[in-house]
Amino acid sequence: MTDLTKEKCVPCESDVPPMKDEEINAFKKEVPEWQVVEVDGIPRLKRTFEFKNFAEALDFTNAVGEIAEEQGHHPLIELTWGRVTVEWWTHNIDGLHKNDFIMAAKTSDIYQ
Repeated sequence: MTDLTKEKCVPCESDVPPMKDEEINAFKKEVPEWQVVEVDGIPRLKRTFEFKNFAEALDFTNAVGEIAEEQGHHPLIELTWGRVTVEWWTHNIDGLHKNDFIMAAKTSDIYQ
């Protein structure tokens, strides 16, 4: 596999099928700190990040928002005092796409 943090998201058309389990498991190795969770039967990548205070959590949230806008791929972000939870999935295919793994890797990179 390549370094996902260096890849760009590609437009995802709704006729692209979501990843199958074997593809998800292969890409999951690239972002081991992320969990694959199902919400309403749709797999998502999810990770919670810890911070010393609200200001640091907000700065991280804004940085994730900037790359989401830049890449044209947007997550669910939950911000609270000292913690940010991010979930990536591709809405228009109701599942996971390589873009989600790219963005998960970029999100982890911001955290470090």
